[in-house]
Amino acid sequence: MVTCSAPGKIYIFGEHAVVYGESAICCAVDLRTRVHAYTSESVVIESVLGKTVIDFDTHPYVSAVIERMREIIPIKGVNIKIDSDLPVGSGLGSSAAVTVATIQALNHLFGCKLALEDIANLGHEIERKVQGAASPTDTYVSTMGGVVMIPERRKLKLIECGIVIGDTRTFSSTRELVANVAKLRGSYPEIIVPLLSTIGKMSHIGEEMVNKKDYASIGNLMNVNHGLLDAAGVGSPELSLLVYAARLKGALGAKITGAGGGGCMVALTDVASNRDVADAIIEAGGDAIITKATEHGVTVESEI
Repeated sequence: MVTCSAPGKIYIFGEHAVVYGESAICCAVDLRTRVHAYTSESVVIESVLGKTVIDFDTHPYVSAVIERMREIIPIKGVNIKIDSDLPVGSGLGSSAAVTVATIQALNHLFGCKLALEDIANLGHEIERKVQGAASPTDTYVSTMGGVVMIPERRKLKLIECGIVIGDTRTFSSTRELVANVAKLRGSYPEIIVPLLSTIGKMSHIGEEMVNKKDYASIGNLMNVNHGLLDAAGVGSPELSLLVYAARLKGALGAKITGAGGGGCMVALTDVASNRDVADAIIEAGGDAIITKATEHGVTVESEI
């Protein structure tokens, strides 16, 4: 049996804009999805969502990984069990984490000899197939860990301030939200194209701030990024309630992370104010997760 894990992620800047080739800064966080895999006579996939065979409704990403890996090496049967710290459909890269961890588990279980770059690229291919459109950000960061500028794939210094995630507990579909932005962009290109370009420019401005550890300035730009995402139609009343609750309790900056429309927001904080910001998010009706950035991407935790 092989157990592999991969981290979730937050966007500091750039979600949605990155789908159109703009830059984004993404950070792996210390919340992980674990995949336990062993050979068997048939395919079984088990998670909190249920126990299935290959099933593109319940387990679309794992099912797609198995079918794609069968093109690399014959896989008769495999038993896969998934457990995760990441809420599904929350903007924390849960689909990328399970995709990447499953690829690495099958890679080791069946001796495919895929390198990390191969895993990141294969993960992106699978997310794009399942979602219809996807940026390479989530799968690359989940594979490599750390803080990364996408699509340049340039590693930045690790963020060392506090990170508090607020979960609205409302589900959002990445595929639908990406499609909605595309529709808005098609209807009003003279407005939405520059808006997405501005979001991308924040990443280039923010790169130096990250490397200088200027978290107060990063927070200011995150607040602006949130407003632009709201203007692009991917905000929600629940998200904004948590964002403003975090800011009022001293967060350096707070914004949507991921596709939006529900799911999660993220706040950067002084470590000393983590608890205050988390309590404010809870009082505003969300779930709060105190976490930190991590350099550790996909990892083989055990192999028997």
